[in-house]
Amino acid sequence: MKSFCHFADLFMCSESEIMHLQVSKLKKEFGSTVAIDSVSFESTKNEFIGIIGRSGAGKSTLLRVLNRLTTETEGKVFAGSINILELKGSEKRQWQSQCAMIFQQFNLVPRLDVITNVILGRLFYQSTLRSTLRFFTKEERSNALDLMNRFGVAPTALQRAETLSGGQQQRVAICRAMMQNPKIILADEPIASLDPLNARLVMEALQSINSNEKIKVICNLHTLDTARTYCDRIIGMRSGDIVFDGKPSELSDAKAREIYGVEADEAFEASVTSTSLNTSRVGIAS
Repeated sequence: MKSFCHFADLFMCSESEIMHLQVSKLKKEFGSTVAIDSVSFESTKNEFIGIIGRSGAGKSTLLRVLNRLTTETEGKVFAGSINILELKGSEKRQWQSQCAMIFQQFNLVPRLDVITNVILGRLFYQSTLRSTLRFFTKEERSNALDLMNRFGVAPTALQRAETLSGGQQQRVAICRAMMQNPKIILADEPIASLDPLNARLVMEALQSINSNEKIKVICNLHTLDTARTYCDRIIGMRSGDIVFDGKPSELSDAKAREIYGVEADEAFEASVTSTSLNTSRVGIAS
C-alpha cells in the first residue's frame, strides 16, 4: 500500500486519513494464552464503536495494542496508509498523541489539582521540564477550564484529584484526553466502576465528543444496553475473536447470547446494566 503521508509527518495527515482505521489479522499472545486471535475490522468514517463481550474476551488488549501500550504478536493496523505498529520513538508518540486513551481507573495524579491533571494532556507537546515545573501557558489554562466547564467539573479545578468522586474523576480524564486534540479516542471500560447516573454522564460526554467534534470513539463496554443506546456500531468479541460486527439494530438476542456465552435456556437480561435509569436522560454536554 503506497503511503500518502510519511511516518515523520503523522501530525500533517488529514483528519480523514487518521480516521480511516484498518485492523488486519491482529493477534496477541501472552505465553500460551491467545488474548486476541486474528482480529480484522475497518472503520472508514467518524463513528461511535462499542466493543462488547465478557471479561477476558480480548477487548482491553485490543485497545492497548491500538494505542501501542502493548506489542502485538502479529498483524497490522493502518491509520490511513501508515502501519502504526511499525512506529518507533517520536513517531510512536505522535500516534499516541492523536489516539487518546481513557482508562477504567482514571489514571489521574491523585495529589495534583484537577486543572493540572487536565493540562497534563498536553505532555506530548511540552518539554519534560516545563511539565514538571508546571509552566503552563495562559491559553492552556483557558482551554482546560473551557473543557472542564463543558463537562461539568470546572468548580473542582483547584481540588486535588483524589478528593473527587469516581464519576467526576472520569470526566476529568475525558477533559485530559481532549487536551491532546486527538482524532481518535479509545475508552477502556470507562463506566465499569461508576454508579448509574455518573455512567450516563460519562457516556453522554463521549457521545457528545463523537457527534460535535467528529472524533472517532472506540469504547469497551460490558453491557449490551449501553452499547445499543450510545453506539452507532457494535463489535462483539468472544475468546479473542470478533463474532459480531454491525449496527445495534442488527444484533439479535441469539447473537448476544453467543457473545456473552449464555445458553438458550438461561436467563439473559440486556437491560440490567450500569446505565439503566428510569429517569430522563441527563445531559451535560451540548
